[in-house]
Amino acid sequence: MFYLIEVEDFIRVEPKLFGLPTAQAVEEQLKETYTNHFDKELGIVIAVAGVSSIQEGIIIPGDGAAYYKSNFKLVVWRPEMQELVYGTISEITNFGAFIDLGPAQGMIHISQTMDDYVSFSKTNTLVGKSGKKSLKKGDNCIARIVAISYKLGEPKIGLTMRQPGLGKIEWIEEEKRQSKKALKDAERAEKPKSKKSK
Repeated sequence: MFYLIEVEDFIRVEPKLFGLPTAQAVEEQLKETYTNHFDKELGIVIAVAGVSSIQEGIIIPGDGAAYYKSNFKLVVWRPEMQELVYGTISEITNFGAFIDLGPAQGMIHISQTMDDYVSFSKTNTLVGKSGKKSLKKGDNCIARIVAISYKLGEPKIGLTMRQPGLGKIEWIEEEKRQSKKALKDAERAEKPKSKKSK
């Protein structure tokens, strides 16, 4: 889930930025320090959304940098259980697929890719036995987060696509077409019955 959060911190502005106006130097340093930064409490920082206040700078002897107590906003992404995510398959393996979610990468075990017996083919695709659905690198998908682990730092995200409305975008569109067709067929079948009963 994406959040806009307010943070107060002492920003260490490196000497290379001293020629810039203070506000610009602080913002440049924030972007360099925080963009793509991960913190278990905050999440993954996507962008610095702006600086609302900067106090007087402090120079610590022997450091060479200046420190500014600042209030600023960050756009962060924090994965949450049961969250729906959109991404692109970045790698297919014999045990599943990795999906690029933008700020992070998720993993879909082979058993969670589709409601079918799935096998890994020689062409680096996952193929369903009876439905003949296939999943390959570059496919766009919608998945649900079913596991999150922070044991090794950045989140390890487990995904599933074995629920209605999830999976490869083409599968979802085909399911919608089939549902609409079934609804129309049911309506056609119902119309003659209602005329006969009058």
